[in-house]
Amino acid sequence: MDDEVLIIGSGPAGLSCAAELRGRGISATVLERGPALATAWVGRYDGLRFNTSRRHSALPGSPFPRRWGQFPTRDQYLSYLQSYAEAHQVPVRTGVAVTRVDQDRDGWRLQTSAGPAGARHVIVATGVAQSPVRPGWAVDSDFAGTVLHACDYRNPQPFAGRDVVVVGAGSTGLEVAHELARGGAGQVRLAVRTPPNLLLREMGGAPTDLPMPLLLRLPPALVDRMFAGLQRRLVGDLTAYGLPPATEGPMTGLRRRGAGTAVVDKEVIEALREGAFTVEPEVTGLHHDGVRLADGRRVDCSVVILATGYATGLGPLVGHLDVLGERGMPRVRSGGESLPGLRFVGFAYRPGLTGLVGRQARAVAREIAAGGRAGQPARGGWRPPASRTPTSHDRAASRG
Repeated sequence: MDDEVLIIGSGPAGLSCAAELRGRGISATVLERGPALATAWVGRYDGLRFNTSRRHSALPGSPFPRRWGQFPTRDQYLSYLQSYAEAHQVPVRTGVAVTRVDQDRDGWRLQTSAGPAGARHVIVATGVAQSPVRPGWAVDSDFAGTVLHACDYRNPQPFAGRDVVVVGAGSTGLEVAHELARGGAGQVRLAVRTPPNLLLREMGGAPTDLPMPLLLRLPPALVDRMFAGLQRRLVGDLTAYGLPPATEGPMTGLRRRGAGTAVVDKEVIEALREGAFTVEPEVTGLHHDGVRLADGRRVDCSVVILATGYATGLGPLVGHLDVLGERGMPRVRSGGESLPGLRFVGFAYRPGLTGLVGRQARAVAREIAAGGRAGQPARGGWRPPASRTPTSHDRAASRG
């Protein structure tokens, strides 16, 4: 076979796995379903910035430029990933969607949009935010306006003068509501089901995530109490503005449901206090001219933006292999083998994910290198190409 390892997904996990493997003389090709490297990141909104600072968010041996500041933007991150792939000569085949992974006698067989492919090892690196989650009430309604997921939101310009309801009070929902309110939209409302823990990106000019590696090792209840005190000092009580204190601590929420804290800039909190956007109860349905709220009221609007998160989307790919657990997450998330030759890298709910996947990639490459090489050709069908670095066409398509 042309490659000993096929890697699904060209985000930081996929690229770092390929780079670490190639550094050990093991052939690996990255398959990306989109038209450009890191397509999932290309689709995020224009104003997105990291929630964790650059020192916790870089791949091993590849720090972010200091001139980018503490929190890289989406476009800076795309440029970073492109440069990383080029520096490590990572071969990426774009426009190849993998639809199913199966075992065969030589290792693994992949069904792809370009035909079948085989390899001894497969690494799934598509990430936790692959498939947009849409509430049932948002599908097939008689709403006369526009309903879109946050993955399809780019900037506030198309919504000038239009009344908007943003559903979901995580980092994305709060930031999108703030952008719309400051960017010329009409009345902007934020619909909240579960009040979030709120944390500012910076405190006194320093990133608030600096102690995070230590906090992740402490008992969740202790970290929850520490965060509660920090939130009282930095953010204050927002009950009068529709956001009462969260009922669950941030670390407990992170461990239990993969979410716990909304990280925002202080300008978002200031806009809420000023009434630039308002907070409403959760949306329970749509009507022809707007939304229905949990308190029984109807609110008119012409746009509903769903900041309702993502799922892994792994079911169609590997669900038949009995390797998935709660919330569609892999049961083995450390990068170790779920089945002989099958690994998942980058599937974690935690801050500083890019740094984590880089460390996982290094460990995975060491394990695969220690286990020997395949050395047999693939049996028929499409074969991954020889080494190919991203081209100028790829870079143009990435918006990076």
